[in-house]
Amino acid sequence: MKNIVIIGMPGAGKSTLGVILAKTLGRNFTDTDIVAQETSGRLLQEIIDEEGIGAFLETEEKTILSLHGHGAVIATGGSVVFSEKAMEHLKKDGVVIYLKISFEEMVRRLNDITTRGIVLVAGQSLREMYNQRVPLYEKYADITIDCSDGDFEKCIGNVIDELHKFPV
Repeated sequence: MKNIVIIGMPGAGKSTLGVILAKTLGRNFTDTDIVAQETSGRLLQEIIDEEGIGAFLETEEKTILSLHGHGAVIATGGSVVFSEKAMEHLKKDGVVIYLKISFEEMVRRLNDITTRGIVLVAGQSLREMYNQRVPLYEKYADITIDCSDGDFEKCIGNVIDELHKFPV
């Protein structure tokens, strides 16, 4: 059984949708941000603040490469697409679903970006981050689901409908 891997912008609903999807399909759920925090013993934002973005991205990549479950629903951190090695690992045994949201919706959903472990290069605006990541999400996605309207039940239904097209 293949993994179902969820990628997307911060605030797209990867963890929330992932939990509901796992319950709906009777699968295990893994949130790679939580695994990274448990493994490192620190909050993601602490890694960024204390060691920089490079160390954070390395931690995220190591976390992804350590995953070997089959048939799980995996919610990733928003910056996972910066690691080609991590994305190849996820795609090898999984179907990748991109939860697409508009820039305006992302800004609306993000309350306090200083505590979320969001990878923003010094001086980079949220708009620049958004524009940088969209092509990467599109590159790796097997399925793209627009979740801008915030209706998770509708998003779950759309994901399940699309998954019928894949051997998962």
